[in-house]
Order: sequence, then structure tokens, then C-alpha cells
Amino acid sequence: MKLLTSYLPDKIRSAVRFAVIGTTGMFVQTGFFEGALWALDHPAKGLVLYYVAFGIGFVLEMIPNYLFSNWYTFGTRPSLKNAGGFLLARAINLGIQFGLLPLILMLLPTWRDDAISYLVIFIGGCINYFVCLIFFKKPKES
Repeated sequence: MKLLTSYLPDKIRSAVRFAVIGTTGMFVQTGFFEGALWALDHPAKGLVLYYVAFGIGFVLEMIPNYLFSNWYTFGTRPSLKNAGGFLLARAINLGIQFGLLPLILMLLPTWRDDAISYLVIFIGGCINYFVCLIFFKKPKES
């Protein structure tokens, strides 16, 4: 995949690579979300259960996402600066996703759990890209 995007301009290349990593992460997070919903199954599937399951998926997907965002998406190395920025971007992303979750559940009550998860993660991920751009900058070559 790196070869397929290497001919693109830098800004477009990172966006395409972010989409690849984000899509993979979305499936991983949704898998953990579904697994947590199954493991925590309760007859009264309330909003708290969705928040707990969604949070579990979010946290478990975060570490590989950080590493791949560094190496593949932005071509940087892990550092305290971009780790802090990544955590801040993820906190913003989680706030967006947790804010969207009840809204989507209310607007689309007949949707399957995984479809709700995909939609919420997709919207949060699009916003997250622009926040991440601030913190993942290649060092200037002298």
C-alpha cells in the first residue's frame, strides 16, 4: 500500500494513509465493541452498556493506531510530543463519539449495533485527522 500512495503529494498521501489506518482501526474497534456488548450482555441494553462497550473498543484499538499513525501515516517516530498530541486528539475523538452515540441511537433505533458503531467512528475519525495533523509533523531537515 505504501508504494500505491508514494506518488501522491504529502498532504493527500497522509490523508489516504490515515483513511487506511482509520478504516482498519474502525473494524478493530467495532470488533471489540461487539465482543464487549456480547460479554456484558444485559436484557436492558441501556446507554451505559453502550458507553462501556464502546469505551473498551476505543481503548484497545488506540495503541496500534498510534504506532501505525506514526510510522505509516505521517512518517514520524513515536515521541512524547506526538504521543501527548495523539492522546489529546483521541480524547477529543472520544468526546465526539460519546456525544454522537446517544444521538445516533435516538435517530436510528432500528440500526444494528455494528452499523451504529461504524457511523459514529467514521464521523469522529474524520474530525480526528485534522486534530492529528497538528501534532504529527516531520522534523525539518537541515
